[in-house]
Amino acid sequence: TEAVGLYNLGQSCCLNSLLQVFLMNIHFTRILRRITVPPSPAQRRNNVPYQMLLLLEKMQCGKCKAVGPTDLACCLSEHRVELFVQHDAAQLFLTLWNLLKKQMKRPELVEELCDLYTICIQEHVSCQKCSFEVKSNSTMLTLPLPVLDANSHRLKALEDCLQYFFHPEELTGQNMCFCQQCGRKTAFLQSMKLVHLPQTLTLHLKRFCFERSSRTHKLSHHLPFPQELDLRQILAESQCQADDSEKATWQYELFAVVAHSGSTSCGHYCAYIRSLTDCKWYCFNDSEVCQVSWDDVKCTYGRSNLCWRETAYLLFYMKKHPQ
Repeated sequence: TEAVGLYNLGQSCCLNSLLQVFLMNIHFTRILRRITVPPSPAQRRNNVPYQMLLLLEKMQCGKCKAVGPTDLACCLSEHRVELFVQHDAAQLFLTLWNLLKKQMKRPELVEELCDLYTICIQEHVSCQKCSFEVKSNSTMLTLPLPVLDANSHRLKALEDCLQYFFHPEELTGQNMCFCQQCGRKTAFLQSMKLVHLPQTLTLHLKRFCFERSSRTHKLSHHLPFPQELDLRQILAESQCQADDSEKATWQYELFAVVAHSGSTSCGHYCAYIRSLTDCKWYCFNDSEVCQVSWDDVKCTYGRSNLCWRETAYLLFYMKKHPQ
């Protein structure tokens, strides 16, 4: 009953893939089912959480192999989400999440939504001439992981991408910062430390990069990612700002992959999702849904000589042992 597709309304494959990832996440749908129904018909038409709930019920109650997300798409267009255009999955995921957060009126549901998806980071910037240091906390919806290092060398695996993201960076030359203690511009060391990870961890593989010609280029090289991810084994102590009880929950299992095929100007998205009820993998390709194997999911690792083939773009990991 849960393997129901979504009809493509016209270049809506990106939206369809993200909706499937949201609605197959039982932790998210538990929040969605408790929203307050807007009082007027006009408010209901323009409320993204409510329209998403109606779509979920339509998918679960019907006997069709696929349903059309028309009402939700019209609702999104009222909030300046363009229809019938190609979207970037990472940007659209952020847009959808912000709309959900903004329109969920109950504070406790907003808090639960943030706990489900929000990553907490602490940024450290320290002067290399004196002891002056600035620390600031921030939240992120996704970890935007580079797939190339500073010298444009390919990173070989997801674990390397995570280590590189949290690796300290020297700010020298034109990137030097003004030090209040030294009274002049000096070389600084910038680093990120991980403070808190959510129930659903979203990793964004930055496979689209801008060239000097201002054209977007897709990086399709081989980049494997594991089914199980333990951040305690990947990051060093200096890259974490968390106690032992927090780090004890940093063990994850892969839940979904949003993959992109084609070129940057003409592409297609689909989603590979592991059902949380029967633990089987499914491929959601618009209206077509079929059961697949882990070997099928591994085909999204990428190959440089097949740029048009499916390549993983967003990875969603679920905590194995939440507190």
